[in-house]
Amino acid sequence: MFWRHRTESNGIERSEQAMNSLEGKIVAITGGFGSLGLGTARVLAERGARIALIGRSDKTGTLPAPLADACIVTGIDLADALAAQRAIDTIVQRTGGLHALVNVAGAFSWETIGDGSVDTWQSMFDVNVKTALNASKAALGPLSAGAGGRIVNVGALAALKAGAGMGAYAASKAALMRLTEALAEELKDKGVTVNAVLPSIIDTAPNRRDMPDADFARWVKPEELGAVIAFLLSPDAQCITGASIPVTGRV
Repeated sequence: MFWRHRTESNGIERSEQAMNSLEGKIVAITGGFGSLGLGTARVLAERGARIALIGRSDKTGTLPAPLADACIVTGIDLADALAAQRAIDTIVQRTGGLHALVNVAGAFSWETIGDGSVDTWQSMFDVNVKTALNASKAALGPLSAGAGGRIVNVGALAALKAGAGMGAYAASKAALMRLTEALAEELKDKGVTVNAVLPSIIDTAPNRRDMPDADFARWVKPEELGAVIAFLLSPDAQCITGASIPVTGRV
């Protein structure tokens, strides 16, 4: 079978098959209102997914057109297991189900061990691991209810090797990798895959402000990482589970 191709605004050709690979799938995204959350949501929506966005703040800002019909759940602290369960239950009630969860929620802290605080290690674990753990646990029921459930965690390349000042952050992202692997093993006979992506530097406004002299063209754009996530959510990735995939751009 041959598929017609079309060119998107960024000049990349996509087959109609790829563009519709998530048609009708209900996908919840934590950290949904940040640069990466919205970039990923837009990519998934353009591939036919029905999007649910989970955010901690009540402020959502103006959503792009593809997300006009998104299910919005705000005021959720995912480090609280009960709040995470409430968010997932709300999404299932409003949309009728859940096929995939993308754990984007997280934070970064640069702090040396010698001059930093032990409390930073706990806070990095809470925001980068506990949020994903609680959201995943809350979603296990609906994801296991049908065939082809998916979880994708957004880790970081630093999980593979920490640099100076990145001990707490890298340790938390390494823990997220282990969570990904353990959950993948637990769910592999239930038809649910669990994978992670490990981006290098993501091209966001805050990162540009923090590193104004960098070559932004070498970084990973949110929509590019979103496309990798879209693949992991698609039927084409049904045989991949427990993987942590580096997405490094040219860094």
